[in-house]
Amino acid sequence: MNAPSQKTHFDLHVSGIGYLNRVREVTPRKGEPFHACSINALRGDGNAPDYTRFDLIIRGGKALKRVLSLCDAVDRKQKVIVAFKLGDIYADLFTYESGDKKGQPGVAIKGRLLQLNYTTIDGIQVDWAEAGIPDDESDPGLSD
Repeated sequence: MNAPSQKTHFDLHVSGIGYLNRVREVTPRKGEPFHACSINALRGDGNAPDYTRFDLIIRGGKALKRVLSLCDAVDRKQKVIVAFKLGDIYADLFTYESGDKKGQPGVAIKGRLLQLNYTTIDGIQVDWAEAGIPDDESDPGLSD
């Protein structure tokens, strides 16, 4: 009997709903600039949810277009709620460098934002087709 072929990459995907925050372009000292954001994902009891914060590099092509179209609403501190799909999350340990927690250890959950779907701004649903980013558009960024 032949052994199955070896898998060379394992995907880890997370989906959920949360608040979009901190949309920004990052210019590293080495390498190409990229866009990033954070999402405070809702979990637990719907009447009193808890939150898990994700710091994300935006990789999906359609996701990037959608996030960039939401920048003004995020900057105006409107409540931007998104349904999302993340890939390859991991924990990143760090030490707080300022504030009340200075010197204490912290953890950030990092990953890649692959998709951004259903979205509301202050409770009003965003019509992506009307915004020029239709739902049926293929997203080559998912293979990144």
